[in-house]
Amino acid sequence: MNVVATELPEVLIIEPKLFGDQRGFFLETYQFQRYVEAGIHRPFVQDNMSRSARGVLRGLHLQNPNTQGKLVSAMRGRVLDVAVDVRVGSPNFGRHVAVELSEENRRQLWVPRGFAHGFVVLSDTADFFYKCDDLYSPKDEVSIRWDDPAIGVKWGVDNPSLSAKDAAAPLLADVQNLPIYGQI
Repeated sequence: MNVVATELPEVLIIEPKLFGDQRGFFLETYQFQRYVEAGIHRPFVQDNMSRSARGVLRGLHLQNPNTQGKLVSAMRGRVLDVAVDVRVGSPNFGRHVAVELSEENRRQLWVPRGFAHGFVVLSDTADFFYKCDDLYSPKDEVSIRWDDPAIGVKWGVDNPSLSAKDAAAPLLADVQNLPIYGQI
């Protein structure tokens, strides 16, 4: 696999090796030791999958204090995936990385603990897969407004389809329950 650094040192793009021929392809989506060597040290305890239509935007989400790291990929379709550093005191606080993930490029994005995560669907539909290093905890959910100008994500959609929770999410500056840099 190939590991690609991003502008945020903790956020990694993983490009698994694809072996293909006229019959189809084979791809190793996760192998513990290789991911440890890439800097992803925590074991995964929960897998999730969502299916969404074009223009659906999910995010920006995180958990605190029971934070989660996520290894994400688009199994079908195409998404713009975003990770935002929201760790109070981080030198990169409020900065983001945006990466296209698709069934064609087979890329994965490592979204570390303390980062908000979201994606928007760019294809007709997308099946989105998450490997999480801690369990989902509804009481620890934190949402941040997807179009917060202080973050400045260029999602590429004008009027996304949002859940009620995401439409009502506060700006980053108004969120009180954020993780602390160096304590995760």
